[in-house]
Amino acid sequence: MAHLLGADRVHLTLGTRTLLDHVSLGVDDGQRIGVVGPNGAGKSTLLRVLAGVQPPDDGRVTRAGGTRVALLDQRDELGSGTVLDAVHGSADAHEWASDARVRAVHAGLLADVELDADLATLSGGQRRRVALAALLVRDDEVLVLDEPTNHLDVEGVAWLAGYLVERYARSSGALVVVTHDRWFLDAVCTRTWEVHDGVVDQYEGGYAAYVLARAERAQHAATTEAKRQNLLRKELAWLRRGAPARTSKPRFRLDAAAALIADEPPPRDSLELARTATARLGKDVLDLEDVTYTLPDGRSLLQDVTWRLGPGDRYGLVGVNGAGKSTLLRLLTGRATPTTGRVRRGKTVRVAELRQDVEDLDEVADLHVVAAVERERGTIVIGGKELTAAQLVERLGFTRERSRTLVRDLSGGERRRLQLLRLLVGEPNVLLLDEPTNDLDTDTLAAVEDLLDGWPGTLVVVSHDRYLLERVCDRQVALLGDGALRDLPGGVEEYLALRATTAPTAMAQVGSAAAPVPVAPPTDGPSAAEVRAARKEVARIERRLEKIAALEAGLHDRMAAQATDHAAVTALDAELRALAAERDELEAAWLEAAETAG
Repeated sequence: MAHLLGADRVHLTLGTRTLLDHVSLGVDDGQRIGVVGPNGAGKSTLLRVLAGVQPPDDGRVTRAGGTRVALLDQRDELGSGTVLDAVHGSADAHEWASDARVRAVHAGLLADVELDADLATLSGGQRRRVALAALLVRDDEVLVLDEPTNHLDVEGVAWLAGYLVERYARSSGALVVVTHDRWFLDAVCTRTWEVHDGVVDQYEGGYAAYVLARAERAQHAATTEAKRQNLLRKELAWLRRGAPARTSKPRFRLDAAAALIADEPPPRDSLELARTATARLGKDVLDLEDVTYTLPDGRSLLQDVTWRLGPGDRYGLVGVNGAGKSTLLRLLTGRATPTTGRVRRGKTVRVAELRQDVEDLDEVADLHVVAAVERERGTIVIGGKELTAAQLVERLGFTRERSRTLVRDLSGGERRRLQLLRLLVGEPNVLLLDEPTNDLDTDTLAAVEDLLDGWPGTLVVVSHDRYLLERVCDRQVALLGDGALRDLPGGVEEYLALRATTAPTAMAQVGSAAAPVPVAPPTDGPSAAEVRAARKEVARIERRLEKIAALEAGLHDRMAAQATDHAAVTALDAELRALAAERDELEAAWLEAAETAG
């Protein structure tokens, strides 16, 4: 693969913090790289350095001759003018209207936006989509995207994933993307970079493969971070038990994952949680009965909707923008009254709602984090264990130092975590979460999910984060914009299929993100002889890979035994590197042979 972009010993310090400590890495043609890491670790800074927007203090960024790099920053830099000006500049319509790829971008991102609309009249979400569209219609070799899924609904995220996979499937450039959307990472990315403590660790594969590799590294290093290991194992268990085909790793890698989680129980005991929820809630929780909600302009968001929420029910709610998701939550909390019909609430129901804004923290701005939680309650029982406010704060990723930080000095992601903590310690038995993943990094999301696993109440989650919906909810329902609330036995995939039939223009260009619609007719398949040869090759590679795994384990043991002998450790490390290089080549060959073998 041709090299396109690289960082050579790049060093960058902001204030007293070193974000990049002599980092070296490269981007090659055809790669789709996902960037993850804690909030504030330097992910966005790394993207700006690679794009040439922010110069490093030391080191250099290299580009192959003529390589063009485009950056989607989190900052809104659209300026003034019309949508057409922002997306196509001064180009005549005939220059872009005949391009199928450009039309796909228009349909996928700008279907609800008038091209002659003034940018100043657009919402924040529309401006974000216009900025993304302006990059996608260009022909830059390297596309660098910082949180491109922000302001996209489930359907928009699926479209973008499919579009990017299709665009970069034939080694026609490279993609580097920062996102907290773990489903998107798995659907799109072939490599993962983890930014932390001034370094960038590199992993093969998307999010599922990254979680597996982290768990393996933790096990080989015999790390003492027991809590982190347990969380990784739990999430890995979910990945293996959840929706199929979450990782493209070969079978021997799946066997390794199975060995790591052999004794790991399911993420939650649904029967026990339901039993506990029934004891706390009684049989009646929340019922919407023949509810209609009409806007002042006469449009009905909800039409004769009946929905019964029982003790321990865990629902994910998806839907098109403006279909009434937030209105439905307001009806459940009592903040809105139906036009017709009624909302019945059980006598023991205590509802808590996590809203999208964080203004409710203003009243505790002068308190430190633990005190802000203790103001609501000192202890809480989750998963049968009593946790103090300090323990709960630590469990959701606040270090001892950050737990003593004033609320007004917290980052956006930390404020979001604190919001959820204050809700949970109030011990509600009905929890309504409106886009809870905003501003949270992947590790924090895993911690939130771990916390919700042991929460024995009724849960309703509105989110565009498909991974979260599948992870913490047992059922999904949808608002498709026709006033009805539809049950989704097939989950988010069923929702996307329904939207494909009701909104064919938006979805016809690219199908499911996991399986994009090809732009050319398929070629004839391999012959029987080729299939037999490929299967033999797969078996041969797997045998060698199993031997490499055993050799690597032996080398790790020898390194631990000779930890004080620098020369011996250096020699053993060289052997490990050689095995790793051979393993990478074999894995690539395995994937190619497995595709032929079927």
